[in-house]
Amino acid sequence: MALVPCQVLRVAILLSYCSILCNYKAIEMPSHQTYGGSWKFLTFINLVIQAVFFGICVLTDLSSLLTRGSGNQEQERQLKKLISLRDWMLAVLAFPIGFFVVAVFWIIYAYDREMIYPKLLDNFIPGWLNHGMHTMVLPFILIEMRTSHHAYPSRSSGLAAVCIFSVGYILWFGQEAL
Repeated sequence: MALVPCQVLRVAILLSYCSILCNYKAIEMPSHQTYGGSWKFLTFINLVIQAVFFGICVLTDLSSLLTRGSGNQEQERQLKKLISLRDWMLAVLAFPIGFFVVAVFWIIYAYDREMIYPKLLDNFIPGWLNHGMHTMVLPFILIEMRTSHHAYPSRSSGLAAVCIFSVGYILWFGQEAL
């Protein structure tokens, strides 16, 4: 039961997301005390999605190591379900939302920093945490896509799921404006 470097990397990535989430939640910001708290920020939702995704990856790796060669068909069936969930989550949530958050944040930041990340936030959020939330998401997900084989869902079901998530977020976020 030797660990493969990509399995160790997934554990390290999961731990880094847990660290980022814990440090972010420990910040005392006025916006965390208003409607929706941290959940109104797509960046925070994305961090949770990434942490859950890499948690599923680690769980899949552990299950794979424990069931390898056991011959138990029920365990292998459950492992296939877990792998399907991992692949679906990558294709429908982790990659599209992660890419969107990173790309949109840095494009708007380059255009007008005050619009997306006012200098006032530098007093609350250290630079390393900002990069953990808005930069490292993309390299981590690209590393995962490059080091593991994934079976993706059909284009129509994947797009439908991304659209449902997006519309749900917009409808929920729109409640704050009311």
